[in-house]
Order: sequence, then C-alpha cells, then structure tokens
Amino acid sequence: MTYDFSHLKQKAEDIQNHLKEEFSGIRTGRATPALLDSVMVDSYGSKTPINQVAGINMEDARTLRIAPYDASQVTEVEKAITNSNLGVSVSVDANGLRIFFPELTEEVRESLNKLVKEKLEAARISLRGERDNTWNDIQKQEKDKEISEDEKFGLKEDMQKIIGEENAKMDAMSAKKEGEIAN
Repeated sequence: MTYDFSHLKQKAEDIQNHLKEEFSGIRTGRATPALLDSVMVDSYGSKTPINQVAGINMEDARTLRIAPYDASQVTEVEKAITNSNLGVSVSVDANGLRIFFPELTEEVRESLNKLVKEKLEAARISLRGERDNTWNDIQKQEKDKEISEDEKFGLKEDMQKIIGEENAKMDAMSAKKEGEIAN
C-alpha cells in the first residue's frame, strides 16, 4: 500500500492546534491574557487581534488590565470585548480598561462545559471532512486502477486508525479542559 497519509496527519494536527487555541479562550477559575486571544477589535477599518492594539496584563486572579496603544481605540476595544460574550464586566478608566471575571457559578460552569463540547464537535466535523477528502482520493486511485480493491480497504482501515487516534487526542483535551472548569 503506497498511499501517503501525511496530508491527513498534517490537517489533523492543524485541527488539534486550532482546538487548543479555542480551549485556551475558554476561561476557568483564573483570568489569563490568553482568554482574550479570540477577541478581534475593529481598528481603523480592519479586524485586528486585541493583543496587537493593546497591552494586556493581570492585575489579580480575576482582573485583567488592558491599555490600548492608541487612546482613541478604547471604545472599540470595549465594544469588541463586550461583543465577545466572555461573560465579563468591562470598566473604562483613565488608564484604559479593566476586565473583571466573575466567580464561576454552577450555571456558568455548565455553559462553559457546553461551549467546550461545541468546540470539540466543530473540530470533529472538520476532521470528518478531511477523512472524507482522503477517502475520496483513495477511491479515485482505485477507480483509476492505481491501487487494487483490497489495497483500498486496507488503506481505509489505516485511515480510520489515524482518525480514531486523533479523535482520542481531542477527547483527552476536552476532558482536561472540563476538569479545569470544574475546579
């Protein structure tokens, strides 16, 4: 069997990295600047990541201080954070903005766990799409007589094994994040 699964493995790794980034944006008991990574600010007509238009520092375990590099951007930064649905309170003062992360209630924990499950399912859908593309390519090779039917089904088993391993890794990431939310 001569099929090269490197493209599928690379796409699976990309999907995992994206899922890891998505999970880093879901807060747990502590406030971290990474929670704002997904926030995009409308800066001079283009969407820009918040960390490129402002400095972000931790004041304490549940508070972040955001200091826009350009003071005229304060309202845009505030609007972007408010629209991001992070469940935080935003306060504007002379030095920039303060983001307050409330204590996690059981209701908030449940909604965060639901969000983790949604992000995991989106990653699984992406992985299934890549699996389908690979399977279509294998079937095309068999149709073009490049591989035999037996090789096709052997390759399908190999592909399913790769997909199973990747799903297990994503499940472990999800379980870890749910554990962080529970604590």
